[in-house]
Formats: sequence, structure tokens, C-alpha cells
Amino acid sequence: MGLPTLEFSDSFLDSPDFRERLKYHEIELDRTNKFIKELIKDGNMLITALKNLSAAVQKFSQSLQDFQFECIGDAETDDEVNIAQSFKEFSQLLNTVEEERRRLIQNADDVLITPLEKFRKEQIGAAKEGKKKFDKETEKYYTVLEKHLALSSKKKETFLQEADTQIDKDRQVFYDASLEYVFKIQEVQEKKKFEFVEPLLAFLQGLFTFYHEGYELAHEFEPYKTQLQFNLQNTRNNFVSTKQEVEKLMKRIRSADQDYKPPGQWTMEGFLYVQEKRPLGCTWTRHYCTYEKGSKTFSMTNFETKSSGKQVCLKSCIRRKTDSIDKRFCFDIEVVERHGIVTLQALSESNRRLWLEAMDGKEPVRNLSPPHTHSSSLSKCWFKLGTLCISHMHVCVCARIFTPLGISTLGLYRTGGVNSKVQKLMTTVFGKCVCLSDCMSFENLDLLSSFSEFTCKKSDDQNYRVRAVHALVHKLPERNKEMMELLIKHLVTVSTHSQFNLMTVSNLGVIFGPTLMRSQEETVAAMMNIKFQNIVVEILIENFDKAMYSCEAEHSHELSFPQGALFSNVYPSVEPGWLQATFQGKTGLIPENYVVYL
Repeated sequence: MGLPTLEFSDSFLDSPDFRERLKYHEIELDRTNKFIKELIKDGNMLITALKNLSAAVQKFSQSLQDFQFECIGDAETDDEVNIAQSFKEFSQLLNTVEEERRRLIQNADDVLITPLEKFRKEQIGAAKEGKKKFDKETEKYYTVLEKHLALSSKKKETFLQEADTQIDKDRQVFYDASLEYVFKIQEVQEKKKFEFVEPLLAFLQGLFTFYHEGYELAHEFEPYKTQLQFNLQNTRNNFVSTKQEVEKLMKRIRSADQDYKPPGQWTMEGFLYVQEKRPLGCTWTRHYCTYEKGSKTFSMTNFETKSSGKQVCLKSCIRRKTDSIDKRFCFDIEVVERHGIVTLQALSESNRRLWLEAMDGKEPVRNLSPPHTHSSSLSKCWFKLGTLCISHMHVCVCARIFTPLGISTLGLYRTGGVNSKVQKLMTTVFGKCVCLSDCMSFENLDLLSSFSEFTCKKSDDQNYRVRAVHALVHKLPERNKEMMELLIKHLVTVSTHSQFNLMTVSNLGVIFGPTLMRSQEETVAAMMNIKFQNIVVEILIENFDKAMYSCEAEHSHELSFPQGALFSNVYPSVEPGWLQATFQGKTGLIPENYVVYL
């Protein structure tokens, strides 16, 4: 199990679970930092202690063997698996080199020590500074919050308004510190995959030249090195695209309301202050509370004593009148398990409103007037995914235009065109008609960028992956399948010109993966899955015929056949969606949606 995902929205709640997940990342960063220090120490031993070279290399090799990468999420790509395995490969190679040790290690400081120290100081050091700031702002915010909530509602309105404004500023500073710290932690965890391994790879490459049998060893190491560089570049590309999406998500979360209710398993959750009556008065204790509307289950966990949560069944919820209590933002609840009411204090007026909406809260009964009943329905936010309807004709026309025009353009689909020209071209294409000559005045990149806008709309066995993608493709509606076929066929053509446009299958996956398979929920966890979306596009391009056309039999009574196969003796089968047919002298079942009658 990898490191838990840190959601930006959790920074607003600051729940105990969020703090616990944050702690796992901090422990991992501290472990990585200690390991880098040890690695640097071992490298210096190789440079300065010539007589102890053998012992130093063995220790260094053992350190690599023992270290295990931890990636965010519960699944890893092939690139991440190879990167995680690379340290063990390096360790094995070092042991082989040590047996044939002939010459000293030179230039190790520039290729190994300096990059690692730079990563440790600039990346991990920045994360530690972010933690200090986060801890400082946490203590400051909750201290100010408790003082703010202790203000009497009888204070002057101007004084209370000034106090509200100040607490909002303090809260925003705390949220900013939390968001920046979470972002930096995840950035370091991702960057260590390549910035950590690349210096070691360079160090090993330099080490070969100083050994008597360096040439032979380097020759044997070359295929793995090439594959690892490919894995690193893929991981770097995935990081760049993921980072951009995560930054956009962080900005959207930052611009959201402070009392924003993120999607989660609870109808409502957050901190509330609970009134507890004592013989000589009463006290207000901070609890982390959750409420599930379906079962009306309300739980309270004392954050300070870390006691186990109390679960009760809600009966009713009523807003507390301001003139009935010397506290602001209060509301009363009744529960099945105990007699009497429980008074709770929210963090703000808008926060109280969210709790009341979640619990179907009512207004207090007013004297001398009929009771006014408020709607008890929960206000729901429906997030509509933007969809772009593109006609088959438009994509066909675009493919016909730029296939001869810009197929060899450097950075095809990766380099954006001039925005004004792109928009003008889109207006032209989406008009009443499209004339090929009208588009020839636009530069290649403008045309390709506009087509990219039009398109916006896990087993180690490669054969299994291809079959799985193939099955999913043929579950698509016919029009969607036609669009997919047209697009992937064009991308296959683009990839065959990669020696000119540098758009390899991997690069095309990075561009079109997030575009074709964007997640409905924009969370950090979804952003981390972009790398798997890229892999699916790569499979579609590399295995176009198998994924789109050919059919592989999964059972003995089914037929395997390629695109363009001709069948005889075709008649409906007793199984819905299947036909009985003969192909190359063998009779069996074929999927009905794979064939057309001649």
C-alpha cells in the first residue's frame, strides 16, 4: 500500500484523519532525507577513502538494496515499477563492479554528490520550511479562533464585524499555509522519482570508465539504462502534465468559499464546539463532528483528548436565538439516546447554515406569530461535466487538412498556436460550411491546436491489457466508437512521423490521455491517475488494429478473426448479441456488433 493521497479540500477541514495522512508523508520525507545524507556520506567515502573503497561500495550497494520507493496511490505504472526496482539493479551492478575493481572513482562529486545535496536542500528543505510555517499558522489560528468564538454577542456590531474580518484574514493565512505545504509535500514525493535516480544513473555511467572491464559492463548495462531513461522521461512527462492539473485544482480550491463543503462520505463534517454543563457553569469543548443524513447518525470526537467518538441518532435540529445565549453561531440538537438538548457552536454563520441544511434544521418558534416552517430539503450542488459535441464531419475535415499540411511539424499537438487564430479557425470550422482553401492561410500549429480543442470532450501482461482495452472500445456507442477510431487512426499516422515531429507514442499519450479520459471528480487522487490514462492511449496507438478491429476468442466455442474477415453460414445464435458463423472452415460464435451484412 502506497502513501495516502492528500486532498487540497482536506486543508479546509483540517480533520484528524488529514493530520494522520500528513504525518505519513512527513515520516517518508524524513526517511528519504536521512537516506540521501547517508548516500552522500557513502559517496564521499568512495572519493576520499581509497583504501576502504571496497567496504564503502558494499555499504553503498546495500543501502540501495534496502531502500524501497513509496509512490502515491495504490497502484503503480510500469515506469514507476522499473524506477522503484532500479535501486536493486544498481546494487547488483555495484557488486559486480567491486569484484573487478581496478581504478579509482573520479568526478563523483559533480555527478552524484552535488545533485543529491541540491535535491535535499532545495526540495526536502523547502518542505521542512513549509512544515514550520504550517505548524506556526496552525497554533496561531486556533488560538485566535478560540478567542474570537468567546466574544459576547452583546458587543457592539462594529466591533463584532471587525473581529469577523480579522478572523477571516487569519483563517485565509492558515488555509494558504496548509495548501502550500500539502502541494510542496506531494511535489517532492513525485520529483524524487526522477531527480533522485538520475544522479545515481550518471554516477554509475561515469564509474564504468575507470574499471578495466568497464566497456563490457557498460555494454551489458546499456539496454537497461535506455529503458530506465525512457521510464524516467515518461515519469517526468507525467509529472509535468499532472503538476499543471494539480496547480489548477489548488487554485480553484483556494478561490472557493471558506466554508466550502467538499465531496465525501459524510453529509456534513467539521469542527463544532459542544456546550458541557458543569456544577459551577459550563464549558465549550472542541469536537470533530460528522453527520450522515440517511441514517441520521451524528458522531463527536474530542480532538484534544483524542477519545473515541460518540455516535447518536438525531431527532431534531433548531437554530438557537441570539438573544437566548451569550454565544454566536449556536444551534440545538435532540438525540434519541439522551434526554434534553445538546447545544453546539459552529465556526461561523455560513458554517452554521451548512450544518442546519444538512440536518434539516428549523428556525426557532417565534412568540405572537404563527410558526414559520423552513424547507428541510438539503441544497444539493450538481456538478455538470462540460461536454463538447463534435460532428464526425468536422473531425474528418480537420484530419484531411493537417495530415498533408502539418504531419511533420515539430511538437505537433504539444506546442500551442496563436490563440486568436485558433479561435478564428474554430469559428470557421463550426460555421455553415468548411472549405479546405479557407484553412490554408493559418499556420500549422494554429490548425493543430484547434483540432486539439475539438477533441476535448491496471496487469503486467501486455496482451491482457490489449484485450481489456479492446473489450471496452466495443462497449462504446457506435458514434463514439467511430470518433475514437478516426482519432486513434490519425494519431498512429502522427507517431509514424516521430523522427520529424518528435511526437512519439509516449508523447501523444501525455497529450491525449487527460483529454480523452478526464475524471468526473477533479481531486488530487484523480490527477495522480492521469499516468494510467496516458498508458491507455499508448495501448490504443501501438495496438490500433487489435484494439479497434480484431477479435480474440475467449472460449473454445468462439471464433478469432481479423479486420475484414468474411463469414459464411451466418445465422442468429440462441445467446443474445451473438451470431453463429463459419470462418476458415471453423464454426463458432462471433459478436453481432463486430460485423455487417453484405
